[in-house]
Amino acid sequence: MNVRDARTEFIETWGALATQWGISRSMAQIHAVLLVSPEAMTTDEIMEALEMSRGGVSTNVRELIDWGIVQRITKKGERRELFEAEKDIWVVARKIMQERKRRELDPVAARLRGLASASITGPAKDVEAFRSAVKDLSTLTKTASDALDTMSKAETAWLVNLAMKVIR
Repeated sequence: MNVRDARTEFIETWGALATQWGISRSMAQIHAVLLVSPEAMTTDEIMEALEMSRGGVSTNVRELIDWGIVQRITKKGERRELFEAEKDIWVVARKIMQERKRRELDPVAARLRGLASASITGPAKDVEAFRSAVKDLSTLTKTASDALDTMSKAETAWLVNLAMKVIR
């Protein structure tokens, strides 16, 4: 298999996997192109590599920058913007975990805190069942949040060892 075919397969594979992590396929494919590129790339180069529109590339690159897994760089004498991906996949995984927690888990936890402190009226058994469900879900989200905090602050070696234990 030549490197071009291998790169294409990698881009498709990363695109499919990343959708499971809450990243759109287009965003993941742009990230994949940048991951396998030995040098920073321009918007035009990304567009050509993926046959994607300028708007699609620009929007997704901005999002990748917001996630902290792609950086905008400048080279002396170069007028065009260049982009490169974080190459350490463990750093990428940690940043994705942090961003997913911030975007998804933290808002749910805040809403549950509001529900837990709300004045709820109705039949006692209904109120008790409601409060019990809110407490249980709050406990789950706190546990997940704490686990993600621990993992996102962990050293790469610790994450690798944990992953190996899970795989075995």
